[in-house]
Amino acid sequence: PLMIEDRLFGALRVVSSNGIDSSKEAKLSYLLQRIVERMENVVLYEGLYENILSTLDSMAKILDARDPHTSRHSTRVTELSMRIGKALGLSDEDLDVLKVSASLHDIGKVGVPDKILLKKGKLTVEEMDIIKRHPDIGFDILSSIIPMKKDAEIIRHHHERYDGKGYPMGLKGEDIPFLSRIITLADAFDAMTSDRPYRKALPYSVALQEIKRCRGTQFDPGIVDMFIRKVITPKI
Repeated sequence: PLMIEDRLFGALRVVSSNGIDSSKEAKLSYLLQRIVERMENVVLYEGLYENILSTLDSMAKILDARDPHTSRHSTRVTELSMRIGKALGLSDEDLDVLKVSASLHDIGKVGVPDKILLKKGKLTVEEMDIIKRHPDIGFDILSSIIPMKKDAEIIRHHHERYDGKGYPMGLKGEDIPFLSRIITLADAFDAMTSDRPYRKALPYSVALQEIKRCRGTQFDPGIVDMFIRKVITPKI
């Protein structure tokens, strides 16, 4: 039997017409033990990953709760990113990465002081520079977690622009990770259609016109086209 933490995962049955001598039995027993140990490591690794992900997700929700104007922002960005990803025909593996990355895209704002993050007036140049650090802070938080290195890279670049005028690295076009480009669009659309301290939410039709205007400059044109055709237009 293959037992892991008192749970039965399967059984190995060996049949031989010539019988099994003691040396072969010992080798099979050793091999089985190695299989069990490897499976135990996989189970423990998956459990650890789920615990880490749950903790980070809670942090993201706490960050959203700091400002009533961004309540559930991460949830909405995740939902919209997933709809875009499915419309683009992403694989299940990429969709899983997109879901995690979108839900944690603003995790770096944990390093931004409330007096800046919640400021109702216009930010100073110095304050904006601090805000612009949050993608790198998010990268630093997640890149040290081995199973989240890919998510860390995607989160780091969700404020890049297709024309190369974004931050933190000024990446351009195809150099920006594809999943980052999806989150960029979802993040911007949700920001435009949500209330902010300095303005009311824009109607979907107005926000959509802004997305079209920024096609090829702020946003990936192919993603914009799919967003308009299959994701948002049917809802308007």
